[in-house]
Amino acid sequence: MTDPIADLLTRIRNAYAAGHKTVEVPASRMKGEIVRVLHEKGYILAYKVVEGTPSNTIKIALKYHPTTKKAAIKKIVRVSRPGLRRYTGADDLPRVLNGMGIAIISTSKGIITDKEAKDLNVGGEVLCYVY
Repeated sequence: MTDPIADLLTRIRNAYAAGHKTVEVPASRMKGEIVRVLHEKGYILAYKVVEGTPSNTIKIALKYHPTTKKAAIKKIVRVSRPGLRRYTGADDLPRVLNGMGIAIISTSKGIITDKEAKDLNVGGEVLCYVY
């Protein structure tokens, strides 16, 4: 697999489109941090790293609106990819949907949102946009 982050985002996107309650993805430290940010910002209900014999997986509980049953994530887009990395400085951090969405950024301080990166005055690789 050449782009495991794109695989994570695609599995989440497809699970929402199919109306699933949970989705399982192969675990890695970076995927775990991305899922942690999604959980902190309220885009998913919960997540859990499941220890398995061949490999570990991350089980993600997806979040839907209680009455309309619409997905909490309207769109999740991979920005930086292995063929074309996208880096940004602290002064040029992206605003997603005029501040309504989040950009997940890999920085020297860890994987954080665009707003946290602006507060810490750090730049980094823009991994994805979520709204």
